[in-house]
Amino acid sequence: MASPEPELSTDCRADALCANVYEITGSTWFAEGSYWILLKPLRIALILLLAVVARFLLHRAIKRLVRTTSDSSVPTMLKPLRERIPSATTGPGEFVPERRRQRAQAIGSVLRSMVTAFVFGIALLMILREFSFDLAPLLASAGIVGVALGFGAQSLVKDLIAGLFMLLEDQYGVGDTVDVGEATGVVESVGLRVTTVRDGRGVLWYIRNGEIVRVGNKSQGWALVVVDLPIGFASTEEASAVLRTAAASVALDPDLAPEIVEPPEVLGVEQVTIDGAVIRTVVKTSADGQFAVGRELRRRLAEALENSGITAKIAAARFFPGVPAGVPAPGPTAGPTTAPTGRSGTAT
Repeated sequence: MASPEPELSTDCRADALCANVYEITGSTWFAEGSYWILLKPLRIALILLLAVVARFLLHRAIKRLVRTTSDSSVPTMLKPLRERIPSATTGPGEFVPERRRQRAQAIGSVLRSMVTAFVFGIALLMILREFSFDLAPLLASAGIVGVALGFGAQSLVKDLIAGLFMLLEDQYGVGDTVDVGEATGVVESVGLRVTTVRDGRGVLWYIRNGEIVRVGNKSQGWALVVVDLPIGFASTEEASAVLRTAAASVALDPDLAPEIVEPPEVLGVEQVTIDGAVIRTVVKTSADGQFAVGRELRRRLAEALENSGITAKIAAARFFPGVPAGVPAPGPTAGPTTAPTGRSGTAT
């Protein structure tokens, strides 16, 4: 004969779930273990489901924010530049779309990773609590391990934090020409830990973000091209007029005009050296057009000085500093006419 089913315990009879399961199944062991067989798995599944839903909603919000940031118009800080040089900041893709898209995607990737770690970390703790784990020693141990890792990986944490703030503040981006100290060149990639810069000789520099103390960005907003030309001791009024005409021709060039924010200006004598005066010419350009405008401006200024004859006066003043400008240089001096003498002092 089969042994009779054991009776329910007092605790099980007092529990609504246990009593209902016993009434449905008639099994004592199933009713006694219903808390672990039915309730615990359901609560764990509910925790995981809520974690997945929360992660999905937060990721969707981050993606929407990234998409809005990538597709929005020019930032407020760049609106004055946009109004002054429409061709430099407007067009099918608006202002530097690729750089803004990469920056937004990088920040979005970091935020999604942080959200995933945070949500599933909380879910893991809640699941461990369902299994009656004492979380106090676990959290204390995790804190100690975190402090140890923090001390052991200070440089890594410093690089990550510096990279995150660099992205948030938009200090530089891919394609920018930057000066970060020992390396000066074009940014090829930007990461949370390392930034790569290609200099003018083709050398690729890997720079840790935590080691970047200061950044000079030559590609944001506008640029100022400064050209200093020596004119020797020629007339400063004449030289300034020649340079002013040459500089104005640069602003009228149809290929360069869209890159010029303000017309070129000859400021006058910047300094006086032993070789004469130095006249400074400046022009305000867009960040992308500064190099092309600067090269063309230097070429035209040098040609204007040469065509006006001022360059010849500068050369004459350098070779014969005692001769005033405009006076022909003296010819070669005559050689000795006296015949060499012997030991007695008379001619031999």
